[in-house]
Amino acid sequence: MAECTADNNNWVYVAGKVDSAIEFNHEMYGEGFYSFFLAVPRLSSYVDRLPVTVSERLIDEIDLNTGSDVVISGQFRSYNKLIDGSNKLVLTVFVREIGAKTEEIKNPNQIYLNGYVCKPPVYRMTPFKREIADLLIAVNRAYNKSDYIPTIAWGRNARFCRNIEVGNNLKIWGRIQSREYQKRYPDGEVIEKTAYEVSVSKMELVREEANE
Repeated sequence: MAECTADNNNWVYVAGKVDSAIEFNHEMYGEGFYSFFLAVPRLSSYVDRLPVTVSERLIDEIDLNTGSDVVISGQFRSYNKLIDGSNKLVLTVFVREIGAKTEEIKNPNQIYLNGYVCKPPVYRMTPFKREIADLLIAVNRAYNKSDYIPTIAWGRNARFCRNIEVGNNLKIWGRIQSREYQKRYPDGEVIEKTAYEVSVSKMELVREEANE
């Protein structure tokens, strides 16, 4: 399975159980892409249920039936999709390599990003006095494309974000998490939704001098 390298600015490694039937998603340049959900356990009893997109070229020789154990390396990507009349940011783990999980993996959810802050960070404190900061990171991709990745930092990392500005270059290490929430509409209807974001364990500001 591929490992993170210095020239790769978007790297994901996840391992878990296939948690849904695999379904056709879209076709691009004659190549079909399929999607499914992967259940990735945390150290706690919680399980993150992550969306995965995989090319038809990678699925011929692997069991992707519900309940199968797999290991994936790839990227965390975003795209805009028209939902209910407005564009929504959709996130997915895009597979570069996939294989059967044959042994216990100590850290089954890892991500590394090297990107740019594209909105002012939002720093806040919970009622329980826990510090949180939300950032949106733009990570460059080939062909002049970018992935826009929501991230959330805690504690000292959140305090660090108070000095971050739009355009700053950040390196981020962490994990991808799924979070359930309720959205209330003007007519009173409440819909259960799922948000996906990167929970930061380590972050580093890339100084301009380092890029010269």
